[in-house]
Amino acid sequence: MTALPQHSPDGPVTPALPAHDPGDPVENAVISRLAGNWTRRASVKRAEPDLDDLFEPHRPDYPEHLLPFRDHPTYLALDEPVRRKLLAWAWVAFNKNVMDNEQRVVNPGFTLIASGAFDAGLGEAAVQAVTQAMVDEQYHTLMHLNASAVTRRRRGWHLPETALPLAKKARRHEERLAAADHLWQRHLTTLAFTTVSEMSINAYLDLMAQDDEVQPVNRVTAELHNRDEYCHSSISKEMAKAVHARLDPERRAYFVEAFGDGLAAFGAHDFTTWRRIVRLLDIEGGEAMMRDVENEPGRSLLVQDYSGLHGLCAELGVLDEVSFDWQSVTVR
Repeated sequence: MTALPQHSPDGPVTPALPAHDPGDPVENAVISRLAGNWTRRASVKRAEPDLDDLFEPHRPDYPEHLLPFRDHPTYLALDEPVRRKLLAWAWVAFNKNVMDNEQRVVNPGFTLIASGAFDAGLGEAAVQAVTQAMVDEQYHTLMHLNASAVTRRRRGWHLPETALPLAKKARRHEERLAAADHLWQRHLTTLAFTTVSEMSINAYLDLMAQDDEVQPVNRVTAELHNRDEYCHSSISKEMAKAVHARLDPERRAYFVEAFGDGLAAFGAHDFTTWRRIVRLLDIEGGEAMMRDVENEPGRSLLVQDYSGLHGLCAELGVLDEVSFDWQSVTVR
């Protein structure tokens, strides 16, 4: 677990940043920028470490093999400049997905846990761990915001996050909240989606963190974020087990149903976002391409490794109750 926020006689000290290798110039610059932004909120116009100097223009911004239409004739026929801009949009969308999820799903879930909304009998140490994780999530949002900003500056393209829809995971979470009849259903929906998110985000971040061909700033952003999430995964797992053990049959069944809904949303390609990107680039034949890939079997999943989530369901004894096709994913 990462260190808890430290305190001094003069007041709180900046919470510990994600562990990093100070000998790696890219990692060091990312962390330095984060620390500068965090401690100088009232003077954000001061000079900061320049991540732009570490940007390598010849590197792709996003792994081409992750595109759901990577082998479609329409994509293959695109001119190289259009392909490069599409990959830059893909990276911005990757970051927005993370930020939407952290802010709209995960931190609300952690807030519910820390405030005692589930009456799970959590002790002070557990509440501290959850609160620390909330601080971490704010750092993560800043990390991904910075990474998109570097891409925009160095590429000279606008690429605003506001042009993209709310990410699929956060969108599905909000749809469930709106459809819920009772407060306890909304709370359990958020807990289920938070648990799935925190136990699956490692596999999502690995898509970038383990790719040596992409932009180094992008790879390191995902790698640094991922180190914290290994801790958060353990925290979320224990919180879910503690709450699940105290639920009555009706609430337990609802939580399991919401969990299955979360499983389907968190590993899937966000075709709504991809369609928006194709429209923003005004790609000829783009709509037909999106229809082709969205309806083709085997194209829907982006994240494949569901080992941790499968293990949690096994521990809870609900593998047969969760509405999810475990045969379609990787389980170790």
